[in-house]
Formats: sequence, structure tokens, C-alpha cells
Amino acid sequence: MTPNAQSPMEQRVLHHRTGPLLVLGAAGTGKTTLMVDLVATRIAEGLDPSQVLLLASSRRAGVELRDRVAARVGRTIREPLARTAHSYAFGLLRRHAVVGGEPPPRLLAAAEQEVMIREILASPSSAWPEPLRPALQTRMLAAQLRDFMPRVLERDVSPDDLARLGRRHERPLWAAVAAFVDEYAGVTALAHPSAYDPAELVRAAVHLLRDDPALLAAERLERTLVVVDDLDEADPALLDLLEVLAGGGTTLVATADPDS
Repeated sequence: MTPNAQSPMEQRVLHHRTGPLLVLGAAGTGKTTLMVDLVATRIAEGLDPSQVLLLASSRRAGVELRDRVAARVGRTIREPLARTAHSYAFGLLRRHAVVGGEPPPRLLAAAEQEVMIREILASPSSAWPEPLRPALQTRMLAAQLRDFMPRVLERDVSPDDLARLGRRHERPLWAAVAAFVDEYAGVTALAHPSAYDPAELVRAAVHLLRDDPALLAAERLERTLVVVDDLDEADPALLDLLEVLAGGGTTLVATADPDS
């Protein structure tokens, strides 16, 4: 892409109206500025800011994007125009719970996660390989399990899937971890029925939209324009969320660095 605001490529982005469009460019080529121009242009044309979903790769980037759009349109925008995918997912889950008369969701704190992990490891399953048993009470193993579970959630790998992979590739440790993940999910559901692991939010939102056609239709109608900055940093859960949201022809514009 080029920095010239009148380039044919940028004009194509600004006039894009239906379906997905991917904007590729290296760092510093103005991709983010173009996304700000796109959102500001659509708002100036009459699009309600509430119909724009602008997803950033971090909370800090979201605040910067929101401020830049507000400065570009020359007015304060009350809607949380730019946010992370996790923030959007949490808001969706919260609205759905309120409408259904259910307790609002909350996020599990890291300390709560660690306590539950260490309690489960204190009564270890027989599935753990014998050479690993001396490490079950160490903080390092608990930390590694806490880091591993988000990767499983992001990729929608169930404990059964993980156990099957372990058997297929003769990795007994994978089967043990699968049993642990399954037990952790059960303990979390019992002890904190409305709580979510932060890494679980986007995947939970994807399942909610897929399981509730009416909610999905309403969300697609509400989100006329979906813009994603730095798509190259997306995990599989976010890609699935975008596929669900924009699958009905919603305008989706994303930027990515092909070298990232």
C-alpha cells in the first residue's frame, strides 16, 4: 500500500461495502490510519457509531484508535467504538445473560486460577506419567498448565480431542493433561458457574452466536461495519468469531502485515 490518500487501493477500501476485504502492508505504511479514515468516512456518511465494531490487538491500541476516530470526526463518541475481541465477547456474553435473567459473567482472576490448578494437582490423577509426579506440586508446572489451557481454548480443542491426539502419537503426558483440563473445567463450572477464564471469552462468544440463530441475526444487523487492525496477531478463536459475524455478508475490513 502507499501513503497517498488518493491512491486507487485506498479509494477501494473507503468505498468497500459488502463482504470481506484484507488490506496488506508492512509496518509504517499507514494501514491503521486508513482504518481510521474508513470508520470516520462511514460515520460522516451517516452510519451510527454503535454499528461499527473496531477491533484492536490490545486495550492500549483500542484506546488510541478510539481517540483517533473521535478526533477525525470532530466529536466525542460515547460508544465503545474500538475494543479488543475479548472486551467485545465479554459484552456480548453479559448482554445475553442479562436478557435471559441469568447472573452476569465475571472473569476469573489469575490468583483464582492458580489456586484451583494447585488444588487439582494436590490430588493427582493416576493418568500422570510416573516421571512427572515429583513435579506436580511445583509452581512451574502449575504456571505451565495455566499458560497451556488458553491455547487449547483458542483452538477449540476439547479434552477428548487432546486425549485422542495423545493416544495417536503415543504421548501419555497429553492424555494426562487432557484429564486435567477436563477436571479444571468441571471444578470451575461448579465453584464459579458464571465465571470465565479470560482466554475462554472469545470462544464462548463464538459458541453462543452459533447456538442462537436469533442472537446471531440481531448481532449481524447491529454490526454493519466490522474493522480489524493487525489481523496477523489474531488467534484461531478470533478468526472463527469474524467468520461467524461476517458470514452473512457484513462488511469486514482487516489489515495485516504479510511479513509478521
